Amino acid sequence: IVEADLGKPLSEVYSKFDETPLASASVAQVHAARLVSGEDVVVKVQKPGVKDTLAADLGFLEVAAKALEFIAPDLSRLSVAAIVQDLRTSMLGELDFRAEGKCLDEFREFIRANGLEEVATAPAYYPAQSAGKVLTMERLYGVPLVDLEGIKEFSSNPE
Repeated sequence: IVEADLGKPLSEVYSKFDETPLASASVAQVHAARLVSGEDVVVKVQKPGVKDTLAADLGFLEVAAKALEFIAPDLSRLSVAAIVQDLRTSMLGELDFRAEGKCLDEFREFIRANGLEEVATAPAYYPAQSAGKVLTMERLYGVPLVDLEGIKEFSSNPE
């Protein structure tokens, strides 16, 4: 998937790519990697067939909403079908990881513009090493938000 989406062999982009994912969810999985330039990164890779499955599921939901409005006309004033259609458009749009990368850049700029670098961060986006189904971003090392004891090692006031 990565080579096909980037249009080049892994070895031209990454000097190291861990085939075992760090994490996995319904839409994608995340792999640890190192760019050929030396930066540690994580690579979010969309799972095969996700777009088709999601499009079919959301299409069914849209048809069901329209049928429900037909059967119960009072529901049409709630615009259930329109809401489902907007949700479908939005969710399918989020499957293009380049849009997520642009959001990362915007968020990083927001942090910088507001002087929040000491209290917040977001991973850097690597657009040249990303594509529609592959998102390469800076690997951040830290402590999970649910690990209060671990956070206390870095902050005197974790709350």
